[in-house]
This record gives sequence, structure tokens and C-alpha cells, in this order.
Amino acid sequence: MSNSNSRRNMGRQKIEMKKITTESNLHQVIFIKRRNGLFKKSNDLCTLCDAQVAIIVFSPTNKLFSIGEPGVDVVIDRYLMRDQPQNLGNMHFLEAHRNANVQELNEMISRINEALESEKKYSEELVKQRKEAEE
Repeated sequence: MSNSNSRRNMGRQKIEMKKITTESNLHQVIFIKRRNGLFKKSNDLCTLCDAQVAIIVFSPTNKLFSIGEPGVDVVIDRYLMRDQPQNLGNMHFLEAHRNANVQELNEMISRINEALESEKKYSEELVKQRKEAEE
């Protein structure tokens, strides 16, 4: 019988809820909860989307917290392009593709500029005709 009493006492216990009166403590608690939520979301993003993520956070007391998948340094190196791809053939292909896109965009800009110029001339002609009609 005493064994069942000890089991009842080992369950969930009530914790008295109190308002945090010290403002710095309140900010620290808010920071910890939001940091944990942010780190959980980044972990979910890595797991569900196979993304590479790095998060660096400074607390209100200027302490550093970081998380990264596969690692903070790996993600930062990739972002800064320190870790250049070894396959130069793919790089040439990507560069050629990028140049083709730039050339296509430049041609579009030229066509748009030509259309703009013709519309300006047409507008000037309409203004001229309206003045003549008013006279």
C-alpha cells in the first residue's frame, strides 16, 4: 500500500505561477523561449527540407548561441563561397547559362526602351495635333 502512495506523489506536481517582477529576468526568460523556438524551427527546416541552416544569436547579456546543420562553419563558408566547388565543368555550364540569361535580359531591355521611345514620339505627336486642333 505504501508503494502506491509513493507513486501518486511522483506524478505531475503543481507549480505555483508567479509574475516575474524583475525586468531583466523577464527579458531573459522571453529570450530563452524565443531562442528555443527559433532553434526548433531551424531543426524542422533542416529535417523536412534537407536545408543547410546556420543561426547565430546574441542574448541580451551578449552571450553567443549558435546552431547549424551540418555545422555553423560549414554553412558560413558556403555562404562566403570559401568552399569552391571542385567540378569546374559544372561551373562553366552555370556561367554560360548565366551569361545567356543576362544577354536575354539585355535584349528585353533594348526592346522595352525602343517601345518607350516610340510611345514618347507618339505622345509628342498627339500633343502637337491637339494644339493644332485647339488653334
